[in-house]
Amino acid sequence: MENHDPIKGITTGQVGKVQELLGAALRKSDLQSEPSQQVLENQGAQVIEEMVAVLRKYVEAVSSMIVRHVAVNRNRSPQEAIDATGRNKYLTDGVVAAMPQGEGGEADVFFFNLGRYISDADLDKEYELRGLKPADSYALAAVNESDPAFADNHPNSTRWKDESGNWCYAAFNRWNDERNVGVGRRSDRWHDRWWFAGCRK
Repeated sequence: MENHDPIKGITTGQVGKVQELLGAALRKSDLQSEPSQQVLENQGAQVIEEMVAVLRKYVEAVSSMIVRHVAVNRNRSPQEAIDATGRNKYLTDGVVAAMPQGEGGEADVFFFNLGRYISDADLDKEYELRGLKPADSYALAAVNESDPAFADNHPNSTRWKDESGNWCYAAFNRWNDERNVGVGRRSDRWHDRWWFAGCRK
């Protein structure tokens, strides 16, 4: 994650925590002793290699995330939350009015980029991999209000489903030297340049 030294290896304490969690899970697993012993003797190294690969997948998923801590004014109307960003607006009024408001006066908003096109259905899996849920629109608007230049190089978005099950989005971007925000419905894949906003579950 941002501001962390990417070179520093896993610590002794973190190794101990992995061992603690794994030991607790194994004790609850009801695995039979004799076949477990056979696996350990014949395939133990492979099992550990696969376990490390799983942990690596999760670590790499969060290692390039950006986090922003913001104050969020949830007393505003949805339109006021968008207006406060000071950006050119491309809005579907009904979608704006129904934007998820979220809760709490402060929020940590995490951003990740996949570097590839992705559908909304597959994007759910990427949020899950990082232990996140899509950020609410108020929190995302607060990030772009407090740092208008952020979306210049990190076009960012969040999305949700409306009452009819349609995908909706709020997206902040710079296009043709214009800082803009779009809120509406969508039925297409996300471009590889987008950074997706999430909050801890």
